[in-house]
Amino acid sequence: MKYLNYILIVVGAIVAMYAKAGANQNQYLLIGGIVLLMVGAYRISKTISSKKDADNDDTSNLDNN
Repeated sequence: MKYLNYILIVVGAIVAMYAKAGANQNQYLLIGGIVLLMVGAYRISKTISSKKDADNDDTSNLDNN
């Protein structure tokens, strides 16, 4: 399932570059590629834990000592 995120990013980047390469740019194809790229990046960022939570745990341990 996590490979789907990377596939979305790669396919989105390739589609966006392909749409941008031609003299007559296909705007809908470019937008579709960017949307795929952003969806893949969003799905990856959801799985990364917040650094704030780890910092709060560390500071609470220091206050107790």
